[in-house]
Amino acid sequence: MKNKMMTISIVILVTVLLLGVVGYVVITKLGGNDNETANANEPSIDEIIVSSVDVPELTTNLMDNNFVRMSLKIQTNSEDAAEELLKREFQTKNIVIQTLSEMTAEDLEGKTGKIDFQNTIKVQLNELMQEGEVQKVYITSYIIQ
Repeated sequence: MKNKMMTISIVILVTVLLLGVVGYVVITKLGGNDNETANANEPSIDEIIVSSVDVPELTTNLMDNNFVRMSLKIQTNSEDAAEELLKREFQTKNIVIQTLSEMTAEDLEGKTGKIDFQNTIKVQLNELMQEGEVQKVYITSYIIQ
């Protein structure tokens, strides 16, 4: 009777352990595939360069009478969108200047201030775009005085 109980306990323990190992392997493999799929969907640096537009250095006043000088690189989701954005350079500059004219040096302080500015420009440009969309705005040079 004791041997039978011991054998049943060992079988149950091994079964639970085996199910745990199989579950861990399945979850790990599925998680790995998700990460590989996400990486496969990310554009390469060459694709980013081809679908990006440089905004030449702009100098403008801020609301608090400081001035800012900055350059931007705007990443779109396609070459067609980049071509459209190139044609809209005057509108892009206008949006950047108007946005900066409503900001103070304090608004642009730190990482958060710059990210807020980039997101604002992205949203405003996407309202204009017809061939694609702006995915990211990068500040490539930046000086406030």
